[in-house]
Amino acid sequence: MRAPGGWGRGQAKPAIEVSTDPEAENRPVEADPRPGRSPSASTCEPYREIIEGALSKGRNAMAIWQDLVDSHGLSGRYASVKRFIHKLRGSPTPEARVVIETAPGEEAQVDYGTGPMVRDPQTGKYRRTRLFVLTLGHSRKSVRLLVFRSSTRVWAELHEKAFRRLGGVTRVVVLDSLREGVITPDIYDATLNPLYRDVLKHYGELV
Repeated sequence: MRAPGGWGRGQAKPAIEVSTDPEAENRPVEADPRPGRSPSASTCEPYREIIEGALSKGRNAMAIWQDLVDSHGLSGRYASVKRFIHKLRGSPTPEARVVIETAPGEEAQVDYGTGPMVRDPQTGKYRRTRLFVLTLGHSRKSVRLLVFRSSTRVWAELHEKAFRRLGGVTRVVVLDSLREGVITPDIYDATLNPLYRDVLKHYGELV
């Protein structure tokens, strides 16, 4: 038994090499059966052109490995092909994205998304939920709330809950053309739902 607190402090002992072949000590060391090949070279290197051609056609690593084993006699494992393809592709180039910077407390973005399956406390059955997300434009801090059903009143109450959790409100709320908030979408003069409009007006919000 190792004493308490002694884990990882001592140096590991080297493994003892054991041979079950009595003639092994008298047998000469065999050379690498693949002369001229680096010990660290991949078994997929001879198939580089085949792999590159398959990648250009949109084939994945599993399909390429199966083709190499079935049609070209590859003896390597799937993991070897996967590592080789990763080296060929290299690090992916990040996509250009538009970054919209806002001042602190200036803007919040709200939207609905698809939530997880949650057990309804009233029926005891699992139901799909809707995910309400309010995200601050400057810090990207978010408030996420789940609801089983949506309406104009629920939409307005979710805003109030999010404001209370954040401890304040922003100057502007940006939303998509959700029917709970927008009756008639328009770029310049959208018709808002009266209840939603009055709630935002109460908090001094622009939408």
